[in-house]
Order: sequence, then C-alpha cells, then structure tokens
Amino acid sequence: MIQTQLKLRLTKKQEITLNEWLLSLTRVWNWAIRKIELDGQDKVYYSKNDFQNLLSNHGQKIGIASHTVQGMLRLAWESWGRCYKKIAKKPNLKGLRNKLNSIPFPDKIRRPQENKIRVPKIGKIRYHRQDIPDGIIKCGRLIKRASGWYICLFIDVDPEAIVHKGDSVLGIDPGFKTCLTTSKGEKIEKPKRLKELAKRLAQAQRGKNRKLVAIIQERLRNRRKDDNHKLSKKLVEENKEIYFSKDNIKKIAKKFGRSVAEACHYQLRRMLEYKSIASGRLYVEVDSKFSTMTCSDCFSRTGPTGKAGLSVRNWECKECGFHHDRDVNAATNTLLSGLGLSLECAIF
Repeated sequence: MIQTQLKLRLTKKQEITLNEWLLSLTRVWNWAIRKIELDGQDKVYYSKNDFQNLLSNHGQKIGIASHTVQGMLRLAWESWGRCYKKIAKKPNLKGLRNKLNSIPFPDKIRRPQENKIRVPKIGKIRYHRQDIPDGIIKCGRLIKRASGWYICLFIDVDPEAIVHKGDSVLGIDPGFKTCLTTSKGEKIEKPKRLKELAKRLAQAQRGKNRKLVAIIQERLRNRRKDDNHKLSKKLVEENKEIYFSKDNIKKIAKKFGRSVAEACHYQLRRMLEYKSIASGRLYVEVDSKFSTMTCSDCFSRTGPTGKAGLSVRNWECKECGFHHDRDVNAATNTLLSGLGLSLECAIF
C-alpha cells in the first residue's frame, strides 16, 4: 500500500460544498467523541461495525455520502481505541481553534481520467497533472491545507525498491548542530529551513496575517520532508545495514524545542524504516544509553556526562589514551551495539 497526493483545482461551487461538509462532519465527530466517552462511563461499549452504523440514514439528511459519515464515525471509534490502549492521548473535540481539515472516503475510488477524479456526491474534480502509480485505489481522503485542497489516495501496490549502490554497514548518531554523524566519521548537514524563512514568518506573525503564516509553515514542512526523503534514500542506497541511535525525542524537545523541530529526526527514522523494508535492507534502532560516555576502543566509561558535558566535543580516554570526536564515538558505539555488543552488559 502506497500513498499519493494530488492538488485539486476546485470550482467555487465545489469549494463551498466541501466547506459545508467540514462543518457538518465536525458536528458528527464531536457527537461521536462525546457519545463514546459518556457511554463508556456507563460501561456501554460498541464494536466498530455497530458504531459506524449508528447514523446510517443521517448522510441523506445533511447531503453527505453515507460512507463518508461512516468513515468519520470509524475514525472516532479508532481514536478512542488507541486512547484505551494507551497508545495515544484522549481525542479532542473540533472547533475554531482545532478545526477539522479532512473528509474520509473509505470506499474504492475510480482511477482518474483526463486530469479529473470522481468523488461521491461532489462529481468530477480537476487536479494538477501528475503521474499516479498503477494499482487499485482502495480509499481516499480530501484534505484542506493553507495552499488549497488535496486528495490523498491509498493505492494497493508494492512500493518500488531503491537501487543498491553500496553494501556498507553504518552506525548513525543524530544531532542538532550537525544533523547526523556516521561511524565512518562523516558529518551530514541539512539546510536550516527555519532560518531561511524566519524573517518572513516573523513579519507575517507581527502583521497577524494568519493565512500567510499557515502557508509559510506548510512550505517549511514540505521542504523539511523533501530533505528527509532525499537523505533517507541516499542512506538506503549506500548501506545494507543501518543502525540508528534512538533518543528520547519528547524529553529532548522540552530543553531544545526549536532545534529538535528543525532536525525532524523522528520523520527521518520512519522514512528509513519503510524504505529499508521495501528495498531489502536492514534498519535497527539502538538504545543510545551510554553511547557518548563509552570509549569505542576500550569500552571504558570515561567520556563526558551530564549537562556540563554537552559542551565537550572532543575528549581523550583516561584508560587507553584514545582521542575521540564525541559524535563519531557515539556513532561507532551505536554500530557496535547494533552488531551485538551490549554496552550495558559489558564488563569494564
């Protein structure tokens, strides 16, 4: 299953209709969230099929496709399911500050023809010319963004494997001043996208131009995503095994919020994961505990620790005298740990 997005070219009538749908589906979402919560307090629970059929005739009354209403109820049911399993937080109600911005279409959609795609109850919608992978379109979703409306298509087809250009084994230590440091000693930089747009973003925020702020932030997300796609593809092309040091992103973000958002390491890890699976590569996330303070030559823990140690970028091992670059040493330890050497159980 792969996903592709098309930017739509709506008529004024179609855009008005979709905006009305968003208002109606916001009420459906809020009703579903509150019903599951209140019925759960009385120990009344629903299966997925039973809950999505509670409003079986409601779609005709509000002029929305019935399967779209069912899809919204299913999303609410699944959101509470993740909350009960403690995978996610409690789902929030939608309103002016937290707007609903997507419309689900859970049924199969016909393949587009002549730059037009047919959407139930809306009709044919034009989109900007774009190649679409061959396969059955299992479902779709209309998404409203600052730059316009998009349709996200989920196509039942296997992703193409990335061509192999090397068979190296690599350990990676993520950073914020330097995006990634590898066990080969290479330091990979990424463009500072926030710095590029910071001045224009600040001007829009001071002018209280919310639409322009949203457009700039969307552009920022797209550029970061594009950078991660290119970097992850390059790493998968050149390495048959990739070991990535897994940090606690939430904890780090509390101290270094802006730099963590700029790095986008979580998104990069997810891209490396699915691209490695599709290309027959091995991707493993390794616990980063003790990776910085452990000497990769003699395995003694004599390196910098604590907040004061963050400023120490080069250090010398007191046991063997080996001189280390902090990040390269951490990447090497990540590689060794990934290959089977447990740093926690080593005898020092």
